[in-house]
Parts: sequence; C-alpha cells; structure tokens
Amino acid sequence: MNLIFKNAVIIDKESTFHNKQADIIVADGIIKQIGQKLTAGDGFEVVELNGLHISQGWFDSSVSLGEPGYEDRETIANGLNVAAMSGFTDIALQPNANPIADSQSHISFLKAKGGGHAANLHPIGALTKGSEGKDIAEMYDMANAGAVAFGDYNKSQQDAGLMKIALQYVQDFDGLVIAYCQDEKIKGKGVVHEGAVSTRLGLKGIPALAEELMVARNLSVLEYTGGKMHIPTISTAGSVKLIKEAKAKGLNVTCSVAVHHLILTHEVLTGFDSRYKIAPPLRPESDRQALIAAVKDGTIDIITSDHNPIDIENKKLEFDLAKDGTIGLESAFGALMTVLPVDVIVEKLTAGKAIFRVETNKIAEGATVSFTLFSTEGESTFTKENILSKSKNSAFLGQPVKGKVYGIYNNGKLVLNNK
Repeated sequence: MNLIFKNAVIIDKESTFHNKQADIIVADGIIKQIGQKLTAGDGFEVVELNGLHISQGWFDSSVSLGEPGYEDRETIANGLNVAAMSGFTDIALQPNANPIADSQSHISFLKAKGGGHAANLHPIGALTKGSEGKDIAEMYDMANAGAVAFGDYNKSQQDAGLMKIALQYVQDFDGLVIAYCQDEKIKGKGVVHEGAVSTRLGLKGIPALAEELMVARNLSVLEYTGGKMHIPTISTAGSVKLIKEAKAKGLNVTCSVAVHHLILTHEVLTGFDSRYKIAPPLRPESDRQALIAAVKDGTIDIITSDHNPIDIENKKLEFDLAKDGTIGLESAFGALMTVLPVDVIVEKLTAGKAIFRVETNKIAEGATVSFTLFSTEGESTFTKENILSKSKNSAFLGQPVKGKVYGIYNNGKLVLNNK
C-alpha cells in the first residue's frame, strides 16, 4: 500500500519534524519522504483527515483479552482490531486466559493467533505456574518463544523468596519481572479504597498500605538481587515516593499507571456501580494528583489502559461480588487529553516499547512505518456507541473526552476508526 499523508502534525521528539506540519510519503511500508506540499505519483492513496497528527505507534503494556477460554469476553482477532482502531500498534497481552499462559507452547499459540494483524501482539508469560504463586514458570523457554515479560496478572507474589529467585533467574537472559503490588493479608476482603467513601457506603476498604508495603518489599528484593522489575498500575502517592527513591538509588525499576487512576477517584462509587470495581481500587483526589505529577516528572514511565473485558454475568452483580476490571483501549487517548498535554501522552504511550524490548520506529525518511493517527481537536462524551470491544464494562461511560483517534498504519495495513 502506497500512501501520502497530507498536512500532518508530527509528534515525535526523536524526529527533526517534531511539532511541525508536513506531508509524509510512504511506499512499501517505508517512509520515502517528509516535507511540505509534497506530491506523489500514480498509485498513491491520499490520507487527509481533519486536524491530523501522527506519532510513533502507541504501545499498551497491559491488555487482557479472553482467548483462549473466555472468548465470550473477547477474542484475539477482535481485540487486536480494537487496539488498532484505538491507536495502538502494539499490545502486551496478559497471561490470564484459560489456560494461563505459563509455557512455551502457550506463548507460541498466542504469537500464532496474533499474527497477520495491523496491531502486534506481544505475550506476557506467567511468572508462576498457573499464576498460583507457588512454583516458577518456564520463563526461559517462554522468552525463546516470544514472551516480552513475566508476571501474574493482578496477583501479588506473597513469597519474597520466590520473587528473589525469579529476579535472579531472569538475569541470565535479560528478562523483565512484572511485580504487581498488594499485600493480600492487609487487603483482606476489601473491595474499594479504605477511607471516608468506603465508610459512608459500608464497603470493606483496602488501605493504601496494602500496595505501598508490597512496593517497598519488592524494591528491597530488587536492590538485593539486581535485575529488572516493572511495577504495574500503581495507585497511591506513597508508591510514587518509594519508586522515585528507588530510581534515585539506581535500581532498574520502571512503573506504569492506568488511565482510570489519572481520571477517576473513589467519589464515583456512590452509586455502587460495579463498572468502577477495579484493582487496584480508585483512590482519593490527592493520590490522583500525585500520579499526574509523577507522570509529568518522569517517575511514572508508562500509561496503560489496563484493558480488561469482563462478561456481563461476572460484572453486573452486587458490588462486592463483581469481578475487578474495566475496558479502556477505546477511551484511553480521549480521557488522557482531559488531564495531560499531548506531548506527554504520546511519550507515555510509546515509552513502554523500550522497556518491554518492542521494536521502535521513529518518524524519519528511510524508517519502517509504524504510525498512530489522531486529532487533538473536539470535545465529546464517551458513550456505548464508542465501545468496540465485545464486553461493555467501561468505567468511562459518560465521561468527557477530547480529540479523536483515527487509527493506525502498521505492518503495511491502514486501519481507520469510523466511529
């Protein structure tokens, strides 16, 4: 496919055209020319969209789908299509299907199922067999099959000794350990943040201490062992402080925050709507502001949608019985535009590639094309009509959004979102 993208504002700090408007000629998946008022010969399709911006392809470090085992929640094919129309050229797929992706054969299956699409699928292998927290999984074999990291989705490793062994083991092949942080004993039967809102609603609370204590422990183990650790979806000011201090010490630690923790607080829980039942739970405004500040100052490396489709039978229940999770691919960019500058958003939606060792393609002549297409113009409200996923459990329904994602050009395929 040969294309010419007209009048696009390029957002790429690695490009000499950063924050400049230009035309981009693409032939055979390669950027042939970037410049002003370019023309292309016969056989070139013109892509000209209102307020078009182009950046390097976005990467989501935490996406759950369903296949295999939970295809009623989401299939790999449709999930990758949703990712593409939401602006993501690459997603890291969590291992929490059925069966759990804890072996070389499972990773090979996911790689095969994810092939041939515009968006790329990068499997995360389970850290422990069956994600049960008892025995280390076949990490080396999974790495050879294409796993980009190892973690048990939304399950904290309670055994510090096992975490120590995992961090030591992966160093032989430069592996990345994902360490979700929550002390299960302190969490207990909690379902929301412990505070004034949980007391008022009569719901059992999860104190910030449950997360922060485990962050501190895991960082201590990392300091002892060395290696690489990624702490996903932090949600408290205390976690930010601990990670900032660890980075200052020189520890090889990175972290992410979910879009919903940058936008929503526990005040939305007053209606007992299970769409807002999320792990870790939504926190107070003070934590939200601390997370936004940490995104801006670089303490937080990645923003993730933490996209997690849940079927209606497991979501539309009494609050304490419903499963945790919200979909988030479709709403990620528009929601972020309400709280962050576009340069910061693009930076945090692309930085994860280097951390997870996913190929990056800067916007320069001669480079392989991997584009996200979007506009920063316009304001609207996120509705069910904007949902592309099979599951509809979005915490962002009714939330204001800004801008529009047009889609991606990746793997020689142009995918545009008509919604």
